[in-house]
Amino acid sequence: MGDIWKPWIKNGRQQRLFDKAAAIAEEARMHKKDADHTASFSPKTLAAIKREEYPALALPTGYGGEAVSLYELILMQEKIAEGDGSVALSIGWHMGVMMELSEEQLWKKEQFDRLAKEVVQDQKVVNRAATEPATGSPTRGGVPETTAVRDGDAYILNGRKSFTSLAELLDYYIVSAYVEDLDQVGWFLIDRHQPGVTVEKTWDTLGMRGTGSDDLVLTDVELSVEDLVETAVKGKSKPKGWLLHIPACYLGIAVAARNDAIEFARNFQPNSLDTPISEVSHIQDKIGEMEWKLLQAHSFLYATARRWDEEPEEREHMQPELSAVKLAVTNAASEVVDLAMRIAGGRGLSKHYPFEKYYRDVRAGLHNPPMDDSTISMLAGKAIHLNSE
Repeated sequence: MGDIWKPWIKNGRQQRLFDKAAAIAEEARMHKKDADHTASFSPKTLAAIKREEYPALALPTGYGGEAVSLYELILMQEKIAEGDGSVALSIGWHMGVMMELSEEQLWKKEQFDRLAKEVVQDQKVVNRAATEPATGSPTRGGVPETTAVRDGDAYILNGRKSFTSLAELLDYYIVSAYVEDLDQVGWFLIDRHQPGVTVEKTWDTLGMRGTGSDDLVLTDVELSVEDLVETAVKGKSKPKGWLLHIPACYLGIAVAARNDAIEFARNFQPNSLDTPISEVSHIQDKIGEMEWKLLQAHSFLYATARRWDEEPEEREHMQPELSAVKLAVTNAASEVVDLAMRIAGGRGLSKHYPFEKYYRDVRAGLHNPPMDDSTISMLAGKAIHLNSE
């Protein structure tokens, strides 16, 4: 089943990085049932991620990382998702943060140097905590209800963050808050061992349960002024290529569903047939439909990532394309998993088979940013503007 990857691995470096991802995927596969059942991220999988020194790969070589390209990132993330989508999505946020901070230089050098050193030496894992119950997704523009109040040389933070992937196992949180004395949104780097930092087990969702995206609760957390690492920049935000880790994740889930559906079809033979169902025409039609959908999705995703890497001067104009990739790939992934379910038939609903988990997990892609409606609106606006010139 590995042939699907051959067109996308171009050289020895990519093969080496891919092999790291494959090792993580194999570990994740062993723990995904328990992670799904308990709605928590497996510490054993995280240990494998750190053993492969994966958290440091996105950092510049000058810091001891490997400065992975966007193409390489999605290649690895998709493979990890083939093992367990929850693992890929969770560690994908960390990888994206490392790429964003490295490329956009949002922090003071000494602040970034400190974090980068810990990521390289100790494989520390971080994630942004931005979503809140009242504000919803930060991409919709809500001001955080989490507050940071200045008290001499310190800030006191209070608030609650939801959808905090890897909440219990992160080494650092990068938390958004309304900074009262500055009258703007800021981001604070918080050690998970800081007094007043707790995780409340609230994650009880249909899919992607293994992300362990519980609530982060901050109660009178006292931080140094130097822990205010970033303030929100007003105006148009830059396109973020690293967000392609999201469609890569759901495409990996679809590939896993495709693989298991073909294996099921090759081996399942009801007593009403003289051959396995893989020889039945309508089953072959579904397999063929899965294939062309995956080919289209892969081509769009990897071509866009390659363009991001090879044409940096065009990045500022790529937001519509990046958003379109997310829309196209996540919807295609959902369609592929649905076809896999149809091949498995009623057995696909049983927890004795992997299909129902793929079906639950892949649906989450439709709710990760950017949302389909905002993408369609953006594409429409662009088309109307270009047509009027």
